[in-house]
Amino acid sequence: MTTLHLHGSKKKDGKERRNHRRHDLEHQDIGVERWDGDKASGETFGQLVDISAGGVRVRTQQPDLQADHQIRVRLELPTYAGICPFVDTQNGQIAPRKDWVGWMTVARVQPVGNKQYDVAGQLVDMEDIDRGMLGLYLSTQPLAA
Repeated sequence: MTTLHLHGSKKKDGKERRNHRRHDLEHQDIGVERWDGDKASGETFGQLVDISAGGVRVRTQQPDLQADHQIRVRLELPTYAGICPFVDTQNGQIAPRKDWVGWMTVARVQPVGNKQYDVAGQLVDMEDIDRGMLGLYLSTQPLAA
């Protein structure tokens, strides 16, 4: 059996750090919004760099973020290969959905130059059905380095 190890995916003690593979979506120029519940007030937080079924990395110009901050975000991903990345279950029916709103817990903030920062964090309140569908959707996307 062949094991695929991604750059930075193992801790020094040999244990896997990530539960999900990261996928590079930076070239798609997908925005991530800060969300307070009112669609009209969603403000741009940054651009999606990469994503996994468990977390995201966003490039932003907001310098005041620190590890353990929680940010409510809205992700909207385009349909790809006929697959929507999320599932709507609100009306008792299962339907495809392109957006998700939930909490991101910041794990790391790194300056990347020109007053920009990479903010990486876990998507902490995603339903299992959404996480599974996002994993399927991402399996059609290129892996991140």
